[in-house]
Amino acid sequence: MKTPYKNITTVLKLNRIIVLSVIICSLASSSFSLWMAYNTNEKALNNAFAINTDGSIIPLKLVTQKANFQDEALAHLELFHRYFYNIDASNYETNLEKALWLGNSSVDNVYRQKKSDGVYNRLLQYSLVQKVLSIDSQLKEREGYYSFITTTIFEINRGTIVDTYELSTTGSLIVVNRNFPNNPHGLLITDYFENTLKKINDEN
Repeated sequence: MKTPYKNITTVLKLNRIIVLSVIICSLASSSFSLWMAYNTNEKALNNAFAINTDGSIIPLKLVTQKANFQDEALAHLELFHRYFYNIDASNYETNLEKALWLGNSSVDNVYRQKKSDGVYNRLLQYSLVQKVLSIDSQLKEREGYYSFITTTIFEINRGTIVDTYELSTTGSLIVVNRNFPNNPHGLLITDYFENTLKKINDEN
């Protein structure tokens, strides 16, 4: 007479097959999820930002960020020098705060020295307007290390008198995380130094 119950060995084999199948499916699912996460991260690393002709940031998928580094570096230096030197009594605090986001303590040291020398007090006292006329930056690369020399032409309007100056500054650039809108280019100015400042004749 046949029993209505299956052989215990057969039941155990069936259970083992089911358990192994579940484990294999779980491992496959986990491996696929990890691969998808890695693939998504790799694609995200290829996303960079383009520079428009006016220096503004355009989110765009680029071939590499390195190919666009020089444009970003020049735009970063342009932005910094305009914030740091294009100032008057009404905007100097805001502009200097923005400029300090673009450099490290070497920029802050220059700012503190100017403040100690009374540069900003004179700006307020005499309602001076310091206007940047042009910015020309030259980049140099050596073994992945980037340095720059920037020549900034600016004028100081004292009401009836307008004087024009040429300022030469140097420093280095390092790559950091982008911080919108404070540091949109993801670069930081280091070793910043004001080399020479000379008064030039105003051709106008």
